[in-house]
Amino acid sequence: MGSLDNNPATFDAFAADTEGFQPLNADDVRSYLHKSVDFIYDYYKSVESMPVLPSVEPGYLSRLLQSAPPSAAAPFDIAMKEIRDAVVPGMTHWASPNFFAFFPATNSAAAIAGELIASAMNTVGFTWQANPAATEMEVLALDWLAQLLRLPKNFMMNRTTAGARGTGGGVILGTTSEAMLVTLVAARDAALRRMGSNGVAGINRLTVYAADQTHSTFFKACRLAGFDPSNIRSIPTWADTDYGLDPTRLLEVMQADVDAGLVPTYICATVGTTSSNAVDPVGAVADVAALFSAWVHVDAAYAGSACICPEFRHHLDGVERVDSISMSPHKWLMTCLDCTCLWVRDAHRLTDSLETNPEYLKNDVTDSGAVTDLKDMQVGVGRRFRGLKLWMVMRTYGATKLQEHIRSDVAMAKMFEESVRADNRFEVVVPRNFALVCFRIRPHDGMTEEAAEAVNRELMERLNRTGKAYLAHTVIGGKFVLRFAVGSSLQEERHVRSAWDLITKKTTEIMSREM
Repeated sequence: MGSLDNNPATFDAFAADTEGFQPLNADDVRSYLHKSVDFIYDYYKSVESMPVLPSVEPGYLSRLLQSAPPSAAAPFDIAMKEIRDAVVPGMTHWASPNFFAFFPATNSAAAIAGELIASAMNTVGFTWQANPAATEMEVLALDWLAQLLRLPKNFMMNRTTAGARGTGGGVILGTTSEAMLVTLVAARDAALRRMGSNGVAGINRLTVYAADQTHSTFFKACRLAGFDPSNIRSIPTWADTDYGLDPTRLLEVMQADVDAGLVPTYICATVGTTSSNAVDPVGAVADVAALFSAWVHVDAAYAGSACICPEFRHHLDGVERVDSISMSPHKWLMTCLDCTCLWVRDAHRLTDSLETNPEYLKNDVTDSGAVTDLKDMQVGVGRRFRGLKLWMVMRTYGATKLQEHIRSDVAMAKMFEESVRADNRFEVVVPRNFALVCFRIRPHDGMTEEAAEAVNRELMERLNRTGKAYLAHTVIGGKFVLRFAVGSSLQEERHVRSAWDLITKKTTEIMSREM
């Protein structure tokens, strides 16, 4: 009759279990979570001593763990042992205080607790009715963060002067890529409507703009949104603007497109680019965009967190004239992956493009217009309870502690920068913004750029092989540059000093060989 008839042992195993399969048995939940918490505690206590980069080869895990899925149940302790023995040795430890590559992926006890509770509740809050608390918590957390960033009230959903719902709104997405994609789609549709285009017939006339320092995910999102790759403008930047977008050059490029019969549609301005932490002038970009009715999106994924501090808020000056802004608390605001916050000045421009209204989701509250269903501000329909962990972080630590965290990281980066400048073997390639220092061994003895790249690449590889530090690189203005990003949640001044000592030691070894 089926496989069970041919496998009586399987049937007998189920028959012997008089209580049946209980995956949420309360005692098991308590036991498993206690053991998991003990594992997490041990991990954070020991991660500093682990090599930041693992010394494993591709395919290593399949050789340590069985290749076929198990047919029989096993004690939870077996899985935990395999995590310790096989998974941990293959981890790149982003939580390590010796991690200085990329941008940090910060975490905190409050965020972990919020993620745990949200995962346990396992709600799917696609509409307000599907989970009122999840929707309203997300709106509240976004409005709180918007206030810390001093965003204009018209970006908030519940914070108008009269206390009523505003026209703006926010949504928590997984990544910056998603924030770019949904706003590109909204801008695309708005431009097509202005043109009187039938459907997407005029899409090949739409143009989009960003500096060449903009994250590569922008250009990917443009293609996903249907823009012709030949109409995606990557505007060169130079050292004289610290690699930020030049509004004069932007205006020239946009006007040339108009003269050619094209339609400027969307500009992405970045506050804190990945390569060098360059800052595009938000207000000036918005002024140029207004001449062409183009959508302006501000990508503040990393550096937006710093703007909760008054001394960094000026980087967002002019934000009242943009259409959308996103930032990622999972980078620098102690909120674990994934958590990207997107605010739009007019939520209807987003929902007009992304709304879905199947019969099985219709309900009186949605029909009343009293709520915005967050499914209509994202690509998919299902969504996790991300708002809880963001709220937990702000509720537990408050603005003062979060600002202290940002300022401490910036102070450590400044200390590292001063060490680099004090050693004439090195140079800081671009002025430091926030907590990223871009530096390299200074070319010497008539060294070509190719030779300079080789020696700096060797330095990076030597550093990373030690397991005592992990740095990444970029290319700025044709120069191979090492990136030193401060901000791992466990980092202290001693880790930065230790990393600098290691850098100078390895540099001495390299230069001694050259003599």
